[in-house]
Amino acid sequence: MPSQLSLVPPPAPRRPAAPALVVVAHGSRDPRALSTVNALLDQVRALRPDVPVHLGHIELNAPLLPDTLAALGDTEAVLVPLLLSRGYHVKRDIPEMAAASRARTHLAAPLGPHPLLVDALQARLTEAGWGGTPHRTSAVVLAAAGSRDPDAKADTARTAHLLAARLGVPVLPAYAAAATPTVDTAVRTLLARGRRHIALASYFTAPGRFATESTQKAPWIASAPLGTHPSMADLVLHRYEEALATPVATAPALASA
Repeated sequence: MPSQLSLVPPPAPRRPAAPALVVVAHGSRDPRALSTVNALLDQVRALRPDVPVHLGHIELNAPLLPDTLAALGDTEAVLVPLLLSRGYHVKRDIPEMAAASRARTHLAAPLGPHPLLVDALQARLTEAGWGGTPHRTSAVVLAAAGSRDPDAKADTARTAHLLAARLGVPVLPAYAAAATPTVDTAVRTLLARGRRHIALASYFTAPGRFATESTQKAPWIASAPLGTHPSMADLVLHRYEEALATPVATAPALASA
């Protein structure tokens, strides 16, 4: 007769720990930016409590990315840029910081362009009052930070195209710095085309100087930054899983800003 001990099932094998998710934010002197990013990270943690979630900044705020990576030691980690396009930070800064650390890193793509961002942009515009004017007189300026990197400009233009298709009105990308057209120029262009109701879509992850300056130039309504819209947390996790599914994690090609 089998002993009582033989009837006890063997313990289930332990699942390997999920790689750490390191959200890489730019950093800002505006205290609202850090609080917004921390709130977004809390949303990510709530969606995936099995994933260790950390924050690292490129500049201006603690913790800086090198310090976050140093604290992780040789842990496997996925670096998800909280940035909306390719550019100097994605192509050079983040890969160099990752290479200098002991962590076994995967480099995820920036958040944009992606349809989830369009979901968030449309929702923020609706919150600001979009939707009550005729399409023939309406338009949107998509205000972004700006970069001298042509890939960054192409990414923003792609988001503008996706948003225009969603809203059914012209959407012109514009930039707070380092690229043209400016918000003022984009507004003048749309006015010359007979668009009287020009909304500003704030294409920023969090409040800050560029977002504030762009909003002040809005001739009509202006949406809030993307911030903690639920699509943002979903997109961060999408980029995390996407990077883990990539067979070989390679740094993006280096380019100037």
